[in-house]
Amino acid sequence: MSLSIATKTRPKTRSIARSRRIGATERRSVWARELERWKSRTRAIAREDYQHPLDRASTEALKTLPFVEDVVRRAIAPELESALALEQTSTSVLVGVEQLPKYDKMMRECAGVLGIPMPRLYIKQNPSPNAFTLAVRGKEPIVVVHTSLIELLDDDELKAVLAHEMGHLACDHGVWLSVAQVLGIGVEFPGVPFFVRRQFEERLLEWSRSAEYSCDRAALVCVREPRVVASALMKLAGGSPKLANELSVEAFLAQARAYESSLARASPLNQYIDRARTSALTHPLPVARAKEIDEWSRSSEFEAIRKRLSANDN
Repeated sequence: MSLSIATKTRPKTRSIARSRRIGATERRSVWARELERWKSRTRAIAREDYQHPLDRASTEALKTLPFVEDVVRRAIAPELESALALEQTSTSVLVGVEQLPKYDKMMRECAGVLGIPMPRLYIKQNPSPNAFTLAVRGKEPIVVVHTSLIELLDDDELKAVLAHEMGHLACDHGVWLSVAQVLGIGVEFPGVPFFVRRQFEERLLEWSRSAEYSCDRAALVCVREPRVVASALMKLAGGSPKLANELSVEAFLAQARAYESSLARASPLNQYIDRARTSALTHPLPVARAKEIDEWSRSSEFEAIRKRLSANDN
């Protein structure tokens, strides 16, 4: 009798387990099918075509640090990602086909061009114009946009910001973004000497600034118009809904060139002070980013990408 019961229950157990595996596989394959549909229409642009050389060099330098990447991927990042994702689910609005579909469409278009699965987009009530990405390999990534940023930018500029955030995913910045978030919330690592931590933080900040240049390029790849990217940077530097109609991208780019010229003529002391100020930043200066993206938009690299995208449109 016991043999008979065992014989009958095993197939059922295997069937349940198999059904669960199939269900999980089907859920994962939704992204894959969606991505393939976009790829077939847009022929995604590989990150190697636009990733900034400073980003590649800084990432390789971080990877030389023993055990750091592996520890973050396996131990720290999954828990951190889950906690941050839970926070957004409980405090923000999830964008989708049935809720704020305009922004969902922007995300789909950018994801297809960059060749990545579409992340979830949350809109969060916050008076500080900002957007950020939460992502580590193995889990669904998240992009968060503050309501004040939506009010500040027009639709094309907002699409550039969304593409910028997805550039982090396309360039596989997730692990080091997680490390930066861990350090940013003040997590201490017992036994690690201060000078070692400080050296690592400086290297991480250098990487963070370099990574932003790649993401600005990803934004340009998606919107194709350098004025749009430069305008978004200009508004983040000193814009407001009230001032938007009086701002000038050309004047902002002229300001960027003037800054670079003034810095080149500055005294060694002033140059040192400027380097010390910028070395503590997570992002490059807005004028530097605007000038860099304006110059790259006239490069042969971007012209080749533009031609490929235009061919895909036909």
